[in-house]
Amino acid sequence: MVSVNSPTAVSPRTSAKLSGSTLPSPASIDAKQAALKRALSAAPFLARTEGDFAASSRIPSMAAIPDDLALALELADLADMITLRRYRADDLVVETKPDLTPVTEADRDTERALREQLTIARPADSVIGEEYGVSTAPDSTRRWILDPIDGTKNYVRGIPVWATLIALEEDGRGTVGVVSAPALHRRWWGAAGGGAFVSDGLGASPEPRRIEVSGVRELADAQLGLSGWEEWEQAGRGEPMLELTRRCWRSRGFGDFWGYMLVAEGALDVDVDPVVSLWDLAASLVIVREAGGRLTDLGGRETAGGGDVIASNGLLHDAALAIIGR
Repeated sequence: MVSVNSPTAVSPRTSAKLSGSTLPSPASIDAKQAALKRALSAAPFLARTEGDFAASSRIPSMAAIPDDLALALELADLADMITLRRYRADDLVVETKPDLTPVTEADRDTERALREQLTIARPADSVIGEEYGVSTAPDSTRRWILDPIDGTKNYVRGIPVWATLIALEEDGRGTVGVVSAPALHRRWWGAAGGGAFVSDGLGASPEPRRIEVSGVRELADAQLGLSGWEEWEQAGRGEPMLELTRRCWRSRGFGDFWGYMLVAEGALDVDVDPVVSLWDLAASLVIVREAGGRLTDLGGRETAGGGDVIASNGLLHDAALAIIGR
């Protein structure tokens, strides 16, 4: 457990361990998935052709929501219940992992709950997560990738920029991505070939809305998102990062999942991070790609497992990589 005086302490809120989470029954999960499908049938995906999006902003109805997406959204509901219950709790337990990053009881309770439901709903699938590694069926061609709380340092300090990330890979390619940020009242999702969406209650309609990347074509007009400056210096890439910020119109440090989602929404044009893990990016990769953008490592490969990342509207990707790439 972290001491307040420890150099790695992120919060003084350490106390007794929270008792185990109460999980819904399998029958309840099935019933809620069916209800979710009915609710989402009024706001499903827009049709899309290769490299081009349908012009209509109206989201037509469809007969069924893909089962894997419905499950991922249901898992996000469960995660939100657990993470919000312990957010800003005075007795939140915070510990330090071997890599000197913080982990909370909420991280572990959330991942454990999601794994339990996946064992019931998808027993033949593999699961990998930040807190518990690889579980059953490691040789499966279907792999769920979980980050129970992306932005744990924000979570323990009471900053509302954190999210649960849920992704599905099939044969090595991301097919479903959900990013749920309940403290921000926002949830993003995407599925292969189906587009990307956000639900935030904003706009003319409370229904989920389709999102697309920006059309900015010059770095001089671009808004850049970046992680902490010290991380770029520690990675030995401080000068290239400084050059990229000079070339862009404006830079801001949003960090973690939020920067990638802002790229998907068209609010940011480029977002970069020198140190990331598979579970940090798997869900965002699907959403950014389905919004019309690109997410690659700094070598230009479309992957969530490259150890670093650049997400962009696609139009600026090569120009930014020419400066910051490896």
